[in-house]
Amino acid sequence: MTRIDVQGLTKRYGPDTVVDDLSFTVEPGQVTGFLGPNGAGKSTTMKMIMGLAAPTRGSVTIGGRGYRDLPVPLTEVGALLDAGAVHGSRKAYDHLLSLAVSNGLSRGQVGEVLARTGLEGVAGKRVGGFSLGMRQRLGIAATLLGDPQVLIFDEPVNGLDPEGIRWIRDFMRSLAREGRAVLVSSHLMSEMAQTADHLVVIGRGRVIADTGMSEFLQTNGVSSVLVRTLEPGAFARRLTAAGATVRDGRESSLVVSGMTSEDIGRLAVYHGVALSELAPQRASLEDVFMELTKDSLEYEGATAA
Repeated sequence: MTRIDVQGLTKRYGPDTVVDDLSFTVEPGQVTGFLGPNGAGKSTTMKMIMGLAAPTRGSVTIGGRGYRDLPVPLTEVGALLDAGAVHGSRKAYDHLLSLAVSNGLSRGQVGEVLARTGLEGVAGKRVGGFSLGMRQRLGIAATLLGDPQVLIFDEPVNGLDPEGIRWIRDFMRSLAREGRAVLVSSHLMSEMAQTADHLVVIGRGRVIADTGMSEFLQTNGVSSVLVRTLEPGAFARRLTAAGATVRDGRESSLVVSGMTSEDIGRLAVYHGVALSELAPQRASLEDVFMELTKDSLEYEGATAA
């Protein structure tokens, strides 16, 4: 089984360190989500994995070898780093055929990947007329030409409609079930929560977290309790006095942390406060990600007054 090994990877451009002593592995049989704020070094790391940028220090191997040492790279690793990197006047079939022929692959592979990505009906159409979703599918088809065991996707769902996002999510999961190692970067936290088995989170070029999805949420997620009452302001003061942290939620609800739902219920009974809702909640992947990376943001928007 083939995996990606990143060891002590560092990349500097002049005085700027973009990737700083990065180490992680992408294991076969699972989708690894590669997350980080803008400027964290995700795209640079992916370029170094693919041999498009030389590391200042450290190493990256795919199945124990560097990308440049792979005899037929497309049969070992497929990567979609830019869905727009295809000539618009070329037909979809011809684009894939040129890739297959240049890598010593059979014409039959072209038909197979077109079928698997749902592009058979547009194989004879020029790519310039494709929607963004169709271009993404074509890029994914190209990554599969050599039936590689390692697949890398950089922001594959950007700009897609819900149907396209769902298709790509299910497709990534199916590739992992086949025993392939799948590395995916994305800014859509809700999508990563449904797609990734494992997470590698980086900030300012360094690893912040490298763990399974459930462990990541359990370790970093802060539980809260949603509370509704006819007297939210008064009960919020009671909760704060008892040591809880309270913030306003939607529709006049209270979001309480630092106190269990049982303790909140007892406090309400003691003070004769009627509760219409008392619901424990877990932090979402987006909530945990934002909290974990808040000190690693390159740019931060102003908060509205």
